[in-house]
Amino acid sequence: MVTADDPPTRLQGKYTAIAVCWFLGNGCLFAWNSMLTIVDYYSILFPRYHPSRVLTLVYQPFAVGTIATLAYNEERINTRFRNLFGYILFFLATLLVLVIDLATSGRGGIGTFIGICAVSGAFGIADAHVQGGMVGDLSFMHPELLQSFLAGGAASGALTSALRLVTKAAFENSKDGLRKGALLFFGITTFFELLCVILYAFVFPKVPIVKYYRSKAASEGAKTVSADLAAAGIQTSSDNEDVKKQERKGKKQLLMENIDYAIDLFLIYSLTLSIFPGFLSEDTGKHSLGAWYALVLIAMYNVCDLIGRYIPLVKCIKMESRKLLTTTIVCRILLIPAFYFTAKYGDQGWMMLLTSFLGLSNGYLTVCVLTSAPKGYKGPEQNALGNILVSFLLAGIFAGVTLDWLWLIGKGW
Repeated sequence: MVTADDPPTRLQGKYTAIAVCWFLGNGCLFAWNSMLTIVDYYSILFPRYHPSRVLTLVYQPFAVGTIATLAYNEERINTRFRNLFGYILFFLATLLVLVIDLATSGRGGIGTFIGICAVSGAFGIADAHVQGGMVGDLSFMHPELLQSFLAGGAASGALTSALRLVTKAAFENSKDGLRKGALLFFGITTFFELLCVILYAFVFPKVPIVKYYRSKAASEGAKTVSADLAAAGIQTSSDNEDVKKQERKGKKQLLMENIDYAIDLFLIYSLTLSIFPGFLSEDTGKHSLGAWYALVLIAMYNVCDLIGRYIPLVKCIKMESRKLLTTTIVCRILLIPAFYFTAKYGDQGWMMLLTSFLGLSNGYLTVCVLTSAPKGYKGPEQNALGNILVSFLLAGIFAGVTLDWLWLIGKGW
């Protein structure tokens, strides 16, 4: 019987789990960020199709539709199968990007673009499986594990941006250099996704702190962790399962009790994705950095997003007041006119400053909301709430990439 008064077991392997969560968070968004970061290559390959906007718009319906289905049925879904399916799909989809490019010899055209769009949709399905599954799973564990997973997601953006700058510089003066850089880039991404499959399948379930929290959740009636516990060599008991299931709050009640957190996440990501990456890639004008300008802006956003996700580790500056969180998030709407007038009248220094603030606030507020919301609930409820909140997060991204098209009004498309 697992008890909450067992600190040695509860904390054993904590730093190993934090490191693994960071890699798994990275793998959750590494493939998608890779596709966003090589947008300079796709913009040349498909100049008529606005790839930075279209690929994001294709990705989102699959992500939102899948997470809505999974969140509704979360208590009946095997979390281990769900997360492994997501990471394996990420691996296969990134490998397919390489196959498509090599099979077409780097030629553009509508057929190739449809193939890339199909891969984008696969990324959306994989993201919904992994992000919802992992956030739900980590919501009933130590808060630092969830923070590390979220930081890993932001780190994927920073790493892909850094890799893209390096590959662009390395191949810039060679023949077909942009394509070579993009192929190397996705080769690294494919290897990383395979690493995540191995980490989740064979390492993460056996870390003592993870086994402790999953056993504790199982003792509270959670059925989603049974396969992961079995993989770690722990058999769960079904005693009093029906009684404990009846004591669990329903999804509707959890949503009503946390509707402010859900709306907060929706607003955070609808605003961020209405600016990033489409506006930063296409609508910031001509500057002295030339072709490097969009890449530098995206890199600055990703680095600041990563920094923002570590700030809440400092307890004295972590925002936990629900009213203050909502007020701050609503005030971010002012960034829309700020970006508009900076693009029209400001120089690149001001645009970089605004982009940095966009990333910093996005990362900081995301971690504050997702680590504060699950407090006070039992394991099965925390898992359900994590899935609900990720549903609103992905819905916010979908709204943001749709609103991003409004920047094109008056520009002939």
